[in-house]
Amino acid sequence: MKIIRAEHLGMCFGVKDAVALAFETAERGPLTILGDLVHNETVLAELRARRIHIEREAADVTTPTVMITAHGASGKVLARAKSQGLIVLEATCPLVHVAHRSLRKLVAEGFHPVIIGRSDHVEVRGMTEDLDEFDVVLSAADVAGLRERLRFGVVAQTTQPVEKARQLVRLLRERFSKSEVRFIDTVCQPTKQRQRAANELAQKCDVVVVIGGAHSNNTHELVKTCSKYCSRVHHIQTADDLREEWLCANDVVGITAGTSTPDTVIEAIEQRLHQLAFISNETSSAKENYELQKMD
Repeated sequence: MKIIRAEHLGMCFGVKDAVALAFETAERGPLTILGDLVHNETVLAELRARRIHIEREAADVTTPTVMITAHGASGKVLARAKSQGLIVLEATCPLVHVAHRSLRKLVAEGFHPVIIGRSDHVEVRGMTEDLDEFDVVLSAADVAGLRERLRFGVVAQTTQPVEKARQLVRLLRERFSKSEVRFIDTVCQPTKQRQRAANELAQKCDVVVVIGGAHSNNTHELVKTCSKYCSRVHHIQTADDLREEWLCANDVVGITAGTSTPDTVIEAIEQRLHQLAFISNETSSAKENYELQKMD
């Protein structure tokens, strides 16, 4: 069995910075994070182990300091937290800030805002809660359901595959050929790198293991990308999720991971894969020896 890693995988700089800020702040005093700092259970468990509180609403915060997650928040959420006298720290990824600024720019210039992403995702909520009117699309059916506007201004959730975003923009332009459609590409570079690397990896492998949180959008998108080229793709969160029956002795096994997956988790899973590879090779050798003995 051969085990290979994607060229780009795992935690991005935005997530690393957010986690580091949370740890440093918690050392100085009590801290509450407004929502899940990142969508990864291993990271969230470590935050709780350091007695960092997690609340969904600013009204439930009892610590003097509250932190906004890496996914960002709306101006309304920030204002509510500050009105309670809380010290507000932003762990928002700089590339999410870019998406917010791009959307505000389009709205200021008179474009009807369209966000490509999941309407229930915290990042998309943070982008749209300050808007009076907007649309969120994620499929051709969503685009077909839009009503005509003179001008459409389009941005994307930072963890959406850029090819999906471009395809939906093409559909929007085809459906509303008389309208002006301006697209600002806000898909972040780490997402693009991991998508491209996963694409290349899956074409070389018999099996791909995708590591990331159950609620991580970019991890789910990596699973979809790998599944285009590889029929045996498994989404796991920890080494305990690996199953020996997924693997064969002669397999080429690929590893990729979402942008909130810690290096320690990736390394533990790779180590476990090497252990399973050794077991598989030993079993295969034992079977070959047995067959040879029967022939003798």
